[in-house]
Amino acid sequence: MDASLPDADAAGLVNLLGNVRETLGRLTFPLESPGAADARRETLAAAAQLDDYILPRIESLDAPLLAVVGGSTGAGKSTLVNALVGHPVTRSGAIRPTTRQPILLHHPAEGHWFADDRVLPTLSRQRAVVVGADAQAVPASQIALADESGSAAQLLLQPDATIPQGLALLDAPDIDSIADGNRRLASQLLAAADLWLFVTTANRYADAVPWHLLREAAQRDILLAVVLDRVPHGVEEEIRADLHALLAAEQLGHAPIFVIPEEQLDGLGMLPAESVDPLRRWLGAISADAEGRRDIARRTLEGALRALGRRVEKVADAVDDQAETAGRLEEAARLSYAAALEAVLESTKDGTLLRGEVLARWQDFVGTGEFMRGLESRVGRIRDRIGGYLTGKPPRAVTVETAIESGLQTVIVEEAAKAADQTERQWRAEPAGRALLAPGEPVMSPGFTDTVAREIRAWQKDLLDLVRSEGADKRFAARMLSFGVNGVAVALMIVVFASTAGLTGGEVLIAGGSAVVGQKLLEAIFGEDAVRRLTRTARRQLQQRCETLMDAERERFTDRLRVLADEPSSEHLRALAVSLTERRSVAEDLRKNDQAPEDGT
Repeated sequence: MDASLPDADAAGLVNLLGNVRETLGRLTFPLESPGAADARRETLAAAAQLDDYILPRIESLDAPLLAVVGGSTGAGKSTLVNALVGHPVTRSGAIRPTTRQPILLHHPAEGHWFADDRVLPTLSRQRAVVVGADAQAVPASQIALADESGSAAQLLLQPDATIPQGLALLDAPDIDSIADGNRRLASQLLAAADLWLFVTTANRYADAVPWHLLREAAQRDILLAVVLDRVPHGVEEEIRADLHALLAAEQLGHAPIFVIPEEQLDGLGMLPAESVDPLRRWLGAISADAEGRRDIARRTLEGALRALGRRVEKVADAVDDQAETAGRLEEAARLSYAAALEAVLESTKDGTLLRGEVLARWQDFVGTGEFMRGLESRVGRIRDRIGGYLTGKPPRAVTVETAIESGLQTVIVEEAAKAADQTERQWRAEPAGRALLAPGEPVMSPGFTDTVAREIRAWQKDLLDLVRSEGADKRFAARMLSFGVNGVAVALMIVVFASTAGLTGGEVLIAGGSAVVGQKLLEAIFGEDAVRRLTRTARRQLQQRCETLMDAERERFTDRLRVLADEPSSEHLRALAVSLTERRSVAEDLRKNDQAPEDGT
């Protein structure tokens, strides 16, 4: 029977793996943090291992074992494969890289295992002619060999009767190829293997490049055989011992080493058959033992699941790095615009806005001589005196409002520009922030100056409404009628810009004589307690509108960080990683499946 997991046992594991695959597929790492490129590669590698090996192997334990022949450039992989098969099936030569298209050799009766996308689904299939003792003889010149015309994205399926059933050989590109695509493909093929035949030479077995793959083999607990090629006669045991010591140091001392002595190739580029006999017998023994093949598949599968868990954990770390990067960028924008808001609010209460044009228009509005001297009289008489100055002169109130609007607009725009400039400098100092900002982008939102003007006018209208609401009582209405609603509102603006709490008595003098006028005017109408309340409300409304303006400008930056909104969380990834690395039922599930009766009873 096809030894796939029974439904009851499959549900948990298959659902878990489906969750992992779906989660990996949603990851994009949109921020160009220093580790983003590596994280994307790690995520793609984890997804590929699921698609290429783990899911297909869980689906069917009885599928032939896939033995991938890998190694460094010029190690003799193609020559080894030809020798194992007994005739040329793959091209070897001096020009590097030699193997451009991966070749999968399988027994003719087992082609159905590899014809669809059950394994290596991202590679298209190309069929080759059948050769061998059980097939019609084909001249060597007509044998389909992988050469320059083959595509690295194509898997050449080559049936061959010399390949024992239960086993398939895959000749992979060089792991250190000068072609990036070949290197990536080699890693992908090795990740899809049930066992590795790692080929190296007497001169290059200690090279650093291949050892990261060998360490991965140790982590995955994959069945590994090392082929030591082109070993000069007389030094076989010395080199074997040294290589064994290196393997043992990487927890790979159990891996068998097959030594192929340096030999003269024949006219077809073939090694003497006897040079690979030990390796051929070892592979034959594996293929002949059905239960042994299942044990290899189980062990490799469990190792792959643990390795996948570690990969998912690394991906979770990368997701945290993305969040930390976004946090730094967001905090930079927040602090810049918070400082801008603080500066604006400070300028509205420290007298800054009572200078220049605003002061001139206000003094023109209320008068400077007789009016100021009259401030020592009783509030009732001051009210009458003020009424004489204000009644019938609304245009002058409008000029004060306009001056206030212009002065406040200038302050807000200048502070927002400073915040934008500071935020941009800090963002451009990081690769992630730099990538989010377009070259030549405007410092502020288009039309921001007009937006500020509208908000200020809206605030001034708020004050008019506030004054009307406060003066709705008949006692205040008559007084306001003599002063003019606009005039009263302008006076409230002046007081707001001089104090945050409606100071009275001697304290109000710190705001300057011009503010005293507005203070006394409001007190004459509403009384001291009401002035305090009106001033607090007006100040709060102004602060809210300034906050809205600064928040909108800050969000021009921080909205770009919403690209992380759809990314899976690191907590979810870590939970998946724990389920993969600590799942103790994998082996047991597989064994239960093997013991399940074929008839379902």
